[in-house]
Amino acid sequence: MVSTNEFKTGMTINYEGNLFQIIEFLHVKPGKGPAFVRTKLRNLRSGAVIDNTFNAGVKVERAHIERSSMQYLYAMGDSYVFMNNETYEQLEIPVANLTHERKFLLDGMEVKIMLFESEVLGVELPEKVTLEVTEAEPGVKGNTASNVTKNIVVETGYALQAPMFIEAGEKIIINTTTGDYVSRA
Repeated sequence: MVSTNEFKTGMTINYEGNLFQIIEFLHVKPGKGPAFVRTKLRNLRSGAVIDNTFNAGVKVERAHIERSSMQYLYAMGDSYVFMNNETYEQLEIPVANLTHERKFLLDGMEVKIMLFESEVLGVELPEKVTLEVTEAEPGVKGNTASNVTKNIVVETGYALQAPMFIEAGEKIIINTTTGDYVSRA
């Protein structure tokens, strides 16, 4: 059990039968009434983000999430296959569980698999990935206004906005959390 006074960003808790990761929290001490903790929680099973308020000092069960380093091997039908680098055991994760992550997965990529009591919760990608641009709209000559972007597609099939100077064949760095262009590789 963990008290709301001990909350930290990234901590995982078991609350109302669901597993949540604390995205952000704020201890509030109003002039009148008792103190409370305002939190933003991400459901690790569904990915939904909720706002919740706890009274100060309330105890919540802490969920111990195991993270194991694995390598993405290949897509097989409606699942993705990962391999543990130490034991060489393979693990299949359904495509439905990786809606956001599959935009950035490349064969051989090292990722962290989150497990709770042998239940696969998801995949933690590196913060930034380097991908090759396969399609890029041509830049319009004379369009030099600041922050002008164009549509591009990277090797995984993910489409995003990038600056006008990015061309097909270049490698770019993408933030996996937001899905935004960061820089050239």
